[in-house]
Amino acid sequence: MVNLTLYSTSAVLLLDANDGGRIICKYYTPPHAPSKDAGAAAPLATLKEQRAFEKAVWEKTRRGGGDIILYDSHLLLFRTLPDVLLYVVAPAGENELMLSSLLSTLHDAITQLLPHGAIEKRALLENLDLVALAIDEAVDDGIILEMDATTIASRVSRPRPDVESVVQINEQSLLSAYSSLKERVAQRILQGGL
Repeated sequence: MVNLTLYSTSAVLLLDANDGGRIICKYYTPPHAPSKDAGAAAPLATLKEQRAFEKAVWEKTRRGGGDIILYDSHLLLFRTLPDVLLYVVAPAGENELMLSSLLSTLHDAITQLLPHGAIEKRALLENLDLVALAIDEAVDDGIILEMDATTIASRVSRPRPDVESVVQINEQSLLSAYSSLKERVAQRILQGGL
């Protein structure tokens, strides 16, 4: 049976590559019960189930060797970074290309948000608020909202202190500039300069 719902993501996980510890994890539960014949996995509702799932997933993927696996009726796409593992978890019947694009988008957006462009555990922990917002901008309640890393990063990033505020041009400022120019030209004409 075809999945006719927008809910395509079960979780986004960032785990420590050394011990499988949780850095940030967001789990999503669709508002309707998964159908048994669609091969959908049971939602990971309790913290105990989530921690057990994270440990099992880390054990399965910590050695690398690919970027997509099927585990316990969940489709796992992951990217191994120096000391962090980034996962996108979905039901088994989801579109792998769409999820792979989401994984790349999250990686690129987080890279743009972190200083020096390196996704490392320390940088993630120092900028956890930005990382959480980036994940929320990309996926909301299991629905993929945004697939452009630059858009996500621009919505999430803090304004830089060295950048001055953008000059607002409105009708009043245009009228003011026009009247100032008109006065200067009139003065020049009266002085015989033109």
